[in-house]
Amino acid sequence: MKPYELDIPSGKKVYFLSDFHLGAPSQQESRVRELKIIRFLQAIQPTAHAVFLLGDTFDFWFEYRYVIPKGFVRIQAAIAALTDAGIPVYVFTGNHDLWMFGYLEEELGVSIIKEPTVFTIDSRRYLIGHGDGLGPGDYTYKVLKSIFTNSFFQWVFKMAPPVIGMGIAQYWSRKSRLTNQDDRYMGDKEYLYQYCKTQVESRPVDGFIFGHRHLPLDVPLKKEVRYMNTGDWIRYNTYVTLDETGVNLCTWSNE
Repeated sequence: MKPYELDIPSGKKVYFLSDFHLGAPSQQESRVRELKIIRFLQAIQPTAHAVFLLGDTFDFWFEYRYVIPKGFVRIQAAIAALTDAGIPVYVFTGNHDLWMFGYLEEELGVSIIKEPTVFTIDSRRYLIGHGDGLGPGDYTYKVLKSIFTNSFFQWVFKMAPPVIGMGIAQYWSRKSRLTNQDDRYMGDKEYLYQYCKTQVESRPVDGFIFGHRHLPLDVPLKKEVRYMNTGDWIRYNTYVTLDETGVNLCTWSNE
């Protein structure tokens, strides 16, 4: 079987969730959210055929050669428990945690994916990704992303002591989060909706599953093709499932 082909056994599901932003806005609030997500991951383990984390798992992440951001040990252990149980976990980089260079793959056994990717799941094709920088507009971020993903810039950043580099990056991360929060659904003006509308006309896909927008969305595009957004775990605790009944947008709470 090819790496990006999945056949879901009866009684199993594929889970998609994103935008935990662990580390923000404070250690205390982040810890509460982290423990909630861990309870969810533990709860779905018996039924999970695969788990997709669609970006911004961390509010900031950067892997130096010998240093990673402190904290997040509990969530990493919960992810490792899934892969140790034979459940594949696909981690997509988001705009807040795009600097993943192999540590999580080596330590947790996950697959890191940096671009929107087509997965064939039960013979249906889904374009899956974080969603940042797609569609029209947002040109400032698109320029910044091209800089942030440049290997020379990353090398320069690594040369700075972590206390300086991570301080700058965390300031930028906070600024980005505060300036891009928008609870309003913009309909046809949504960048990701416009991107999906364009893609569905030019490539054979059966659905789109993204994060990034922080709004749980289930938007029809044409016939049975839908654009699904997982929402976030800051306000909504929402996720998407895919099983023999189809694709579904769900909300979790065991409080």
